[in-house]
Amino acid sequence: MNKEITGNTTYSKNRWSILLIVVLSIFMSALDGSIVNVALPTMAKNLQVTSGAIAWVSIVYLIAISATMLLFGRLGDIWGKTRIFKYGIALFTLGSLLCGITHSLNILLIARIIQAIGAAGMMANSQGIITGVFPPQERGRALGLTGTFVALGSLAGPSLGGIIIAYTSWEYIFWINVPIGIIVLILGMKLLPPAGQRNSEKVDYYGAVLFIFTIVLLFSALGQVQNVGFTAPVVWISLIVVVILFVIFLKVERSSAMPLLELNLFRNKWFTVSIICSFISFVAIFCSNIILPFYLQDVLYFSPGRAGAFLSIYPLVLALVAPISGILSDKIGSEILTLSGLGLTSLGLFLMSTLNENPSYLAMGIFLAIMSLGNGLFQSPNTSLIMSTLPKNKLGIGGGISAFVRNLGMICGITLATTVLYSCMSYKMGYRVTDFVAGRSDVFVFGMRVVFLAAAGICLVGTAITAFRVFSRKRVQP
Repeated sequence: MNKEITGNTTYSKNRWSILLIVVLSIFMSALDGSIVNVALPTMAKNLQVTSGAIAWVSIVYLIAISATMLLFGRLGDIWGKTRIFKYGIALFTLGSLLCGITHSLNILLIARIIQAIGAAGMMANSQGIITGVFPPQERGRALGLTGTFVALGSLAGPSLGGIIIAYTSWEYIFWINVPIGIIVLILGMKLLPPAGQRNSEKVDYYGAVLFIFTIVLLFSALGQVQNVGFTAPVVWISLIVVVILFVIFLKVERSSAMPLLELNLFRNKWFTVSIICSFISFVAIFCSNIILPFYLQDVLYFSPGRAGAFLSIYPLVLALVAPISGILSDKIGSEILTLSGLGLTSLGLFLMSTLNENPSYLAMGIFLAIMSLGNGLFQSPNTSLIMSTLPKNKLGIGGGISAFVRNLGMICGITLATTVLYSCMSYKMGYRVTDFVAGRSDVFVFGMRVVFLAAAGICLVGTAITAFRVFSRKRVQP
């Protein structure tokens, strides 16, 4: 069996240094999912390509991470989580270097895939490493900090990218990762626990290929929804093929002696409920994240800098709350915190649905802070619940599932928000709308309100499921 050393006395002394290595790594990988977006127009001009073509720089990163996440989680359980994690750092750093030195879109896309594969290796095994090296009484705090840096990376990207573009060239968006990646890799070689010997299990490569094809086709189809709608043949045919591939994938996994996806993990209802709640929370939050920048700039006429400064309320509150939530979960347990967190997120989303063309900025800031407070209370305790249900030899695949669900929730939230927004705007205008209509802020606000109400409703479903988990666990406890 894999002799990876985790959670013993020797390495528990270095656990906070190990946590620093992990959070820096996942911060970089999360940051690169959003920092590129603000630079896309500049990159399109520099590389002399269309805006539609340059958008693939963002799309392929998300697709490649999600498609390979489970594979790297499984490899972590077989070859050692720290070994795969370090390979991930090295690949991500190499991909970042290649992204910055190329002047060809095709080479840039290949470099982004390399970067994303490295990020998947880090993300899939980060939670397993933290769970292994921290004792239960400190695990919530550590996972809380991990979740904070994931969120900060995702939310700080546009602001940091705008600053880099304003004062340097777009290549520095990628080059900034290189020295950090080298430092983190050197620290990881010295401080991360040894991976030990590979165990006797085999990798389910057939299942991995099926899963990769399924996810690539699914995300590509969802990416087309905003432009052509769900009723377009290319979308619904792709989704039908996705369902067929996924059914085949599940049959392969059930018959495999060593499957890529451990379906038995979902027999633990607490693991399954926590995963579902995690997915719901990311769907709801990213409905808001994709809508608010357009509302601030197109309806309220904020400059990009002012909009970025206003939106920084969310990561600032999250950065304060998530570590405290992790500490509290170690002391009082995770159930009440997760229930309160999703309840507050639902309230914040409902309050956001009351915004109009002349809002109170103070009230809007408070609404945003309530959403962030709820998300901060929910994420780290829920992650702790997910990881606490897993045996040590399944922490890699469990962390991979958790990270994959997070990315799936993000893309589904973005797709849901844009689909509902433009469908409502089209209904109001009487013809198909796929962009902001100049002079018709009222139409955008109408669609935005429906999006926030839908997101709040989805979040309330998660709140109800969490309440079921809280009261069911209380009944079974002695």
